[in-house]
Amino acid sequence: MVEVRVLGVALDVEGQHVILLKSLSDAPGVGQVLPIWVGEQEATSTLFALGGDPPPRPLTHDLMKTLVDSVGARVERVEVTRIDEGTFYSEITLATAAGRLVLDARPSDSVALAVRTQTPLFVADAVLEAAGIPAAMVETVADEDEALDEFKRFLDDVDPEDFQG
Repeated sequence: MVEVRVLGVALDVEGQHVILLKSLSDAPGVGQVLPIWVGEQEATSTLFALGGDPPPRPLTHDLMKTLVDSVGARVERVEVTRIDEGTFYSEITLATAAGRLVLDARPSDSVALAVRTQTPLFVADAVLEAAGIPAAMVETVADEDEALDEFKRFLDDVDPEDFQG
């Protein structure tokens, strides 16, 4: 498992939302970035959490956090565990009074919750190897415009089915 952070949320050329995850240990422009396509609501929720601005009304992931807190539990870690036929899978590990509880979840929900709870976020090595893209394609490097153009070209040609395991 590789500990990652949310690098950002982007739109591909078809207007699909993509959450970008990157290893904490990699320098800018180095390593892999994992793009995970998500729905508009999950992207918006993640952006609110990243920005630190509360939404006008609680979103689903705010409710999830409130429920976890209200029962005296804590989100211990979030893991993107595998990719199967283009679908990513994740798990949320909760620390509860009754012990550790691991929940199956969509990565879009898991990431939004992890950002809200400031929980460590991990990606399985095999997932990063199978679906990661070069960080230089999405991060600021020496020639920012060239890197942005290269990433746009990648998004023009990529299809979520390209990441089928």
